[in-house]
Amino acid sequence: MKLTKTFTAFFHSEKASGLLLLFVTVVSLLLANSMFQAEYIAIWNTEIGHHSITHWINDGLMTIFFLMIGLELEREIYHGELANIKNAILPIFGALGGMLVPAGIFLALNYGTATQNGAGIPMATDIAFAIGVLSLLGKRIPSSLKIFLTALAVIDDLGAILVIAIFYTKTIAFDNLLIAFTIMGFLFILNRRKVHHLAPYLIGGVFMWYFMLNSGVHATITGVLLAFVIPFGDGGKNTASYRLQHFLHQPVAFFILPLFAVANTCIAINTDWYEGLSHSNSLGILLGLVVGKPLGIWLFSFLAVSIGICKLPNDLKWKNILGAGMLGGIGFTMSIFITLLAFNEGGEEVITASKIAILIASFLSGTLGYLWLNFTFKTPTKRLNPNK
Repeated sequence: MKLTKTFTAFFHSEKASGLLLLFVTVVSLLLANSMFQAEYIAIWNTEIGHHSITHWINDGLMTIFFLMIGLELEREIYHGELANIKNAILPIFGALGGMLVPAGIFLALNYGTATQNGAGIPMATDIAFAIGVLSLLGKRIPSSLKIFLTALAVIDDLGAILVIAIFYTKTIAFDNLLIAFTIMGFLFILNRRKVHHLAPYLIGGVFMWYFMLNSGVHATITGVLLAFVIPFGDGGKNTASYRLQHFLHQPVAFFILPLFAVANTCIAINTDWYEGLSHSNSLGILLGLVVGKPLGIWLFSFLAVSIGICKLPNDLKWKNILGAGMLGGIGFTMSIFITLLAFNEGGEEVITASKIAILIASFLSGTLGYLWLNFTFKTPTKRLNPNK
């Protein structure tokens, strides 16, 4: 299967970002549990304008990350791997299974408890980490599996965005929400009138973010909404959408996501940290990501092929899809992000326990996925001419 230039560039940027995320996470955990623990954690709790640095990163800078996700999703739909509905159905079904089954496992253990709001945590996939691990296997991995995992993770991100918007909005200030959508409507009119300068969209986006922040709906949703009103045109290099996406790629991959990882993994691990893993919340996260993700992705993909609405690529086998599903269990960035929303009133203890469970589950998923795919692709994939 031939890879598009856009996909290849995206894959390699996410690969490098994933390896960087792994490095900064390890460094952050080491510093948070060293002799510099108090000073290091205090840095991220420093208040600027009545909010901590971590809060500004999570509610401010992560909006730019979601803007990137929106721009990438739009491009995939119009010109990328999701443009052909036949190619898109398999990862769409896989992503659905990868969200519903983990959430179901979590709710089975937590329904009716104080932690049931965390059902969205094991639904997420960290695309940068997943692709980073897949890249370690080199040329043995066929392009069809790279496309499947990447498309699945992008759709997963969309699902996470919808979950955040629908289930993690408690009270709504409709006046602020109306103003935010009015600004969006104005930007949409500019789009239809073929205004291609980025400045009015970015300035309008800042005001959208402010009113969304004060509406009760999580401010990061602004990023996705803004992406879909920025002119896409023919998707060429001179379009506003392409220029902004190209500009944001490196800052997001090599600054915003690593900064988010560092700020949110400065976890002081106590000697009795393992006791929290026996709680239903931690078990739900662990089982949801490590078991639910591969099971859901494989099962729903198999169902889609069985009923005849799509086909499994010729160079893939079902055991390969299972391996991709294991990598889908690397929740990390998005899982931590949803944790902060789900338990923002539940106290630091449950957030810390959730983060530890996410880190362990993501490590196990990444390791199992790597080992499984390494076993199923023992030799480099050969692309020979069948006539030779």
